[in-house]
Amino acid sequence: EAAQAEADRADRAAEQALAAAREERVRREAAVSAADQSCRAIAARIAERLDLSPEQVGALVAAADPEPEPADADTLRRRLDRLERERDQIGPVNLCAEQEAAEQEARINALQAEKDDLVAAIARLRQAIGELNREAREKLLASFEAVDRDFRDLFTRLFGGGRAHLALTESPDPLDAGLEIMASPPGKRLQALSLLSGGEQALTALALLFAVFLTNPAPICVLDEVDAPLDDANVDRFCALVETIAATTRTRFLVVTHHRMTMARMDRLYGVTMAERGVSQLVSVDLGQAEALSEPAGA
Repeated sequence: EAAQAEADRADRAAEQALAAAREERVRREAAVSAADQSCRAIAARIAERLDLSPEQVGALVAAADPEPEPADADTLRRRLDRLERERDQIGPVNLCAEQEAAEQEARINALQAEKDDLVAAIARLRQAIGELNREAREKLLASFEAVDRDFRDLFTRLFGGGRAHLALTESPDPLDAGLEIMASPPGKRLQALSLLSGGEQALTALALLFAVFLTNPAPICVLDEVDAPLDDANVDRFCALVETIAATTRTRFLVVTHHRMTMARMDRLYGVTMAERGVSQLVSVDLGQAEALSEPAGA
């Protein structure tokens, strides 16, 4: 009986221990479930705030601090609050920033390429302008020397002596320089064109005009009242010069004049008459034919 009683007590003690173990298991399972739910909630908060998983956060923390110092929960919470405040101060995050940065970089590269092309084009343009200026200076100086040479000769022929020349002034660069006409009629000192008399200015201008014309002759040349300020002696020299140039260059001169000596030296005359009021009529006279017709009559 004593053994049976001892066995019953042992059995009851085992049943109580089993019941206690079952209760402890239920409590542990409940704790595990609560911990799992807490982990899930924390993971959801991490995903919501950081758009990362807990594993990714752990990897970032490990990369930033390979040997983290142990800290309690309060320290970690304060650190978390501080980091959250710093994150909020940064402002909203542009999720398209990387794409926009790539687009801007591509645009910058395109603009840089365009700038390089423009710089190269400007360099080529400046080089072309330099070459054009050089050729222009050479041609201008060559033309200037030719005109000056003819001007010196024609001035002497028109004035029956004296001397004159052209001078570039105000700048050593022919493209920016001005032109000064220096003339010395017979018996006068060398001076600027503006200091000469009206007739001398006209005759000097004619010498320069014909000098330019001889440099680049044309089939037709029109002279309008160029002999008006000249006296008879200078008109005779002017007409002789026109005849010489017409013979050497085969240029036809159309001279508008009212001077009798000039009209007498021309080959053909054209005039406008008004026999009736308001009715104009063009009259043409060939002086060569008229002279040929007048010879038998005179004989």
